[in-house]
Amino acid sequence: MESEQLIKRINRWTLVCGILSVIFYILHDVIGGMYYPGYDLMTQAVSDLTATDAPSFQIASSYSHIFGIFSCMCCAFLCILAHDLNKTLKLGIYMFALMNGISAIGYSLFPLSSSGYDGSFQSFMHVYVVTTLVVILSIGSLILIAIGSFKRKMRSLGILALIALGCMFFGAMGTSLLPKEIFGIVERFSTYSAVIFTAILSIYAPGFNG
Repeated sequence: MESEQLIKRINRWTLVCGILSVIFYILHDVIGGMYYPGYDLMTQAVSDLTATDAPSFQIASSYSHIFGIFSCMCCAFLCILAHDLNKTLKLGIYMFALMNGISAIGYSLFPLSSSGYDGSFQSFMHVYVVTTLVVILSIGSLILIAIGSFKRKMRSLGILALIALGCMFFGAMGTSLLPKEIFGIVERFSTYSAVIFTAILSIYAPGFNG
């Protein structure tokens, strides 16, 4: 009975943290843009808001840090709840949690030093090291979560994982293939897909122990 109550409490906190992580990510994007005179959501990346020389740096970074805390807490709870899942789905969730941890810590340690890529060490770490790790882990985790979900007959979660993966690929490819006039919108397909999928996993978490 005590273990069941503990699982219920973890499920509640997982859901709360998952939803709050999305809210604070949106706030960092929206409010950060309000504190950045001349910022163009259509053409500029989300990461421009937390560049160290951006006028929105302090306010956007504050919301971004809170987002990172809630997303990491959500993923930590998900890892606890994943113990009864098949190996594929469990590994996918562990990889997804690792991706969130690297994203939260890495982007906090190495924000862009200016809007776009300026060739500095800080920007190099942000773009080519942290982002590369985040992308690789995101792709790998979503594939494993999709396969594991279909094995467990959680078909809707598997479909949502594939949709998130598709949005990620669209964002990555679209930023180089589509007009620069919509760069910011296309880039957000990649960034928001992982953020929203964290909340989706938190919603499905009660079914992990069913």
